Amino acid sequence: MKKIKIGVALLSMMFAGVNAQTLKSPDGKFEMNFQLKGGVPFYNLKYEGKTVLEDSKLGLRLFKDTSIKFASEIAKPEDAKNDLNNGFTKTDEKRDSKNETWQPVLGEKKNYINHYNEFAVTLNQTSTDRNIIIKFRLFNDGLGFRYEFPQQKNLNYFVIREEDSEFDFPSDMKAWWMVADYDSQEYQYQETKVSEIPTKWAKAADANASQTLIKNAVQSPLMLKVEGKTPLYINVAEAAVLDYPASHLEVDAANFKLKTHLTADRQGAKGYMQTSATTPWRTVIVSPKAEVVMDSKMLFNLNEPTKYTDTSYIHPTKYMGVWWEMIIGKSQWAYGQPESNVHLDKTDFTKLTPNGNHGANNTKVKEYIDFAAENGFEALLIEGWNIGWEDWFGRSKEYVFDFQTPYPDFDIKMLNDYAHAKGIKLIMHHETSGSATNYERFADKAFQLMNKYGYDAVKTGYVGDVIPRGEHHYSQWMINHYYRIVEKANEYKVMVNSHESVRPTGESRTYPNYISAEAARGGEYDAFGGNNPDHHTILPFTRWMGGSMDYTPGIFQTKLDYYFPGDKRYVKTTLAKQLALYVTMYMPLQMAADLPENYKKHMDAFQFIKDVAADWDDTKILSAEPGEFVHTARKAKGTDNWFVGGITDEKAMDYTVDFSFLDKGKKYEATIYQDGKDADYIDNPQSYHIYKKTITSKTKLPVHLVRSGGYAISIKPVK
Repeated sequence: MKKIKIGVALLSMMFAGVNAQTLKSPDGKFEMNFQLKGGVPFYNLKYEGKTVLEDSKLGLRLFKDTSIKFASEIAKPEDAKNDLNNGFTKTDEKRDSKNETWQPVLGEKKNYINHYNEFAVTLNQTSTDRNIIIKFRLFNDGLGFRYEFPQQKNLNYFVIREEDSEFDFPSDMKAWWMVADYDSQEYQYQETKVSEIPTKWAKAADANASQTLIKNAVQSPLMLKVEGKTPLYINVAEAAVLDYPASHLEVDAANFKLKTHLTADRQGAKGYMQTSATTPWRTVIVSPKAEVVMDSKMLFNLNEPTKYTDTSYIHPTKYMGVWWEMIIGKSQWAYGQPESNVHLDKTDFTKLTPNGNHGANNTKVKEYIDFAAENGFEALLIEGWNIGWEDWFGRSKEYVFDFQTPYPDFDIKMLNDYAHAKGIKLIMHHETSGSATNYERFADKAFQLMNKYGYDAVKTGYVGDVIPRGEHHYSQWMINHYYRIVEKANEYKVMVNSHESVRPTGESRTYPNYISAEAARGGEYDAFGGNNPDHHTILPFTRWMGGSMDYTPGIFQTKLDYYFPGDKRYVKTTLAKQLALYVTMYMPLQMAADLPENYKKHMDAFQFIKDVAADWDDTKILSAEPGEFVHTARKAKGTDNWFVGGITDEKAMDYTVDFSFLDKGKKYEATIYQDGKDADYIDNPQSYHIYKKTITSKTKLPVHLVRSGGYAISIKPVK
């Protein structure tokens, strides 16, 4: 079937080729061709002469008006007359190029290179006299394109019912994917052929606090591999998702085709637009080397530079938290008895019957502050400090937290003074329970409280169904909410780390105080039943492509029967792999997530967490294969210190670290933390070996990684 389709496509190109416009990348390896076929826009992409994308359709479908009379209805056939995907003629084209170097406020490298050639084609729909611009940017690592809508008489306010951007591949490929959902990215990754996705899709979804699944669709970024003698790695994603819904990818398995699927609101509308306007960029990153794809900064380059005039308050942070013990069930967020009938404006919390297991109490928080200060950490996150947790979950309750009032056993002033006296800043926690309207109601007062006590970072949370009801975590309204909060936080010089939010798509260039996010299946799932061993080797090729993740590594006590005899839950890594995650995963907001009591038993291994940097001048992806292994080297910001980390999936592996990235002629002291000879992530996860070695740029160091194991290396110049 696909072969017949290819033949038809080739004949079509032969007859229509005279109308094609070609764009090449700066290094000449990529070629993008755009053409109109019967008034319908198409593009294709080649890498070194090899077809990456066959002719793929472009355009958008619109509702026929903006009166929203179509509420909850399926789009009517007559709406097709209003679509922006056919009947076009080309009226103009413009070309441009840019080669610039810019510096992220926080990043994996000191300098990011933004080098592209651009082609923008203006199309007029003759039947309606409406104009759109399709803009393409071709980089040395792939393609980005978007739609632009100039202000005009016949296209002012309009509502999108779907986007018709397609990615039509010539053959079947291996894919690393998770099910598409309007409300959650917290799923396990699957590894199958594209053609197999529909047969595996139903079993790939598990329960979540809020979910709206899209059948036979997958989330982006999507990692793909053309297998064979000349493999090709491909990443399909999006960049600069602002004032627009996040997208997913519908899978046409028989034809190896992906099509954009936008997140809807309950009326079925995908985007409410007013010209002049633009869509996010659709991106395709391509390389014969997985390391090049993983290292790409295209998504950041497709975002606008920041308009902030002051970024001095934005800084990398290493922190601990009163958090993991709640995640595993050792203590609770709530102060009162579970499911108490709480009204924030009516309940006297001093008279609420305590449950006796509230984690954020004065005594415990001071113990955490003491340990964090003694070991050189900068901050402490405390969850469950504020009133309202007793009946917060699953109630679709709007007025659930006020983000200002502490529980009776949490003395905010005393604890803040105590922390500051020891050089520790506290990190505020704002769980919204999905009630975005309530958070916006209290945002100014919440940030004013933070300013009063010197908090400069906040962890926000969006567990549960979204309020306003009918919106989703990734619909246009919520996208705008996340950035309203980020901009509000900037007014108060506060950094934001969001959880259960939309995945970042490079926006930290524009909003650098959006320091991190979760937006994936994070470390907490290690307590809920475990992330699979390959999970950590896939995330750098997917979730991490568009920005930092708050993964919360550093779990040393991986078996939970230590706390609860008979408990079968365990973290599916070795202790050494937990150390390596601090290097293989980029986290400028970097947590040591385990309990102090567990670190005290392994202070020699804990030394690596104390030493490792959180912001970088350089990053080298030494070797990587999605779903199998990642080996990364990073140079700490403003120093000559390097850190190396390597991880593997459920298979053991041998690897030789090549230190040729070090300065020639210099000697370095390397401290190596690796799996012990008898280590095993199930049977003996806490076995590790630490030793020192003098190295140079010529050194090659063999290491052995056990299954779901790893190694971490701290490197300092010998003076």
